[in-house]
Amino acid sequence: MEVVSFSARTIIHRFGYKESGFVAAASLFPQTHTYKGLYTACSPNRQAILRNYTDSAQSSYLCLPRKHVVASWHDFEKKEELNRPHSGNILHNRNRLSGCVVVRSQLTGTGNSDAGYPLSDLKLGSKVRGICFYAVTAFNAIFLFVLMLLAHPFVLLFDRHRRRFHHFIAKTWATLTVAPFVKIKYEGLENLPPPNIPAVYVSNHQSFLDIYTLLTIGGSFKFISKTSIFLYPIIGWAMFLMGAIPLKRMDSRSQLECLKRCMNLTAKGASVFFFPEGTRSKDGKLGAFKKGAFSVAAKTKVPVVPITLKGTGKIMPPGMESILNLGCVEVVIHKPIEGSDPEVLCNEARKTISDELNRQ
Repeated sequence: MEVVSFSARTIIHRFGYKESGFVAAASLFPQTHTYKGLYTACSPNRQAILRNYTDSAQSSYLCLPRKHVVASWHDFEKKEELNRPHSGNILHNRNRLSGCVVVRSQLTGTGNSDAGYPLSDLKLGSKVRGICFYAVTAFNAIFLFVLMLLAHPFVLLFDRHRRRFHHFIAKTWATLTVAPFVKIKYEGLENLPPPNIPAVYVSNHQSFLDIYTLLTIGGSFKFISKTSIFLYPIIGWAMFLMGAIPLKRMDSRSQLECLKRCMNLTAKGASVFFFPEGTRSKDGKLGAFKKGAFSVAAKTKVPVVPITLKGTGKIMPPGMESILNLGCVEVVIHKPIEGSDPEVLCNEARKTISDELNRQ
């Protein structure tokens, strides 16, 4: 390794300082000295100061294994810190602190960058309501699941495809859970098809609360659900007994099997329910619709029933399932749509739901 000795004049010349400033700069580097076998351009006293102030990698920038000088302004700023008067240091640190406070105050008001719902400070009441909500859910689910489990053999024997008794139990469970905390308003109940007519139901998806809200309608439809949901104790098992259809996301074979099963169920008189967006909206805006649900409706010649959910995302925002804010949920059931073109059905259903969301 070649060690190169530099004078103060050389350093100032390479970094572009004018000659008139050489005297002041040279006072920092009066002469070259040897320290531990290496040539440096600092006096022993200043070496001690610099060693205490910064680490060896930064303070020995004059002892380089190359012929070219490589130094950063960060190293010179440390010298400036050493020569700044004490009062100047206090003012400098105060300015830096005020800047940090301003940035912190601005970031605090933004909330989650992915959330489109206004995220105010979480109040204790919302957290307590969330705990009570899940406590009531678990309490009701345990007893009603036992009833569902006992009746399951008879349901398979007499009503294998529609499983109306299980859906009645699910409606009771959802109503008992939601009623103490959330008020639900229904609009367009007359647009629901008769119970003996199969249909494909589609809805926007904003919150985990959507499932509870839709179950209170009382329709005997099969939800399309992630396979991981079926592993949840009580809730997942109940969905299995109800005949919910599992789906593995990003798995083309699973998606194909899901569509085949949906067409088989609708052909035998059962209804199915899709969230065409595929996942919950994080910003409250309606996402793009996938065409799977509408392909099922077009091939089986059953109507598509669009449903708009409003308010669930504000009461239980996505990603914040542990809280339950105050509010009201509105369920709007639109008139059924019929057709043989999945593209037309998809566009018409999305436009119907989008227009209703924009009206609020």
